[in-house]
Amino acid sequence: MATIYLETLIKADIHKVFDLARDIDLHQKSTSKTNEKAIAGRTSGLIEEGETVTWRANI
Repeated sequence: MATIYLETLIKADIHKVFDLARDIDLHQKSTSKTNEKAIAGRTSGLIEEGETVTWRANI
């Protein structure tokens, strides 16, 4: 089995990057071409440990 290793260097505060990575509203904006929408569970804001989100998208 092949392994792919990807490293991304970001010049930003680690806490800000972490919050942006779990921001449901930002994800919806960034996926406007597939019209992804959070439809169940946590549907906006920052997702927290133990929470879930269900997505719907058009391909």
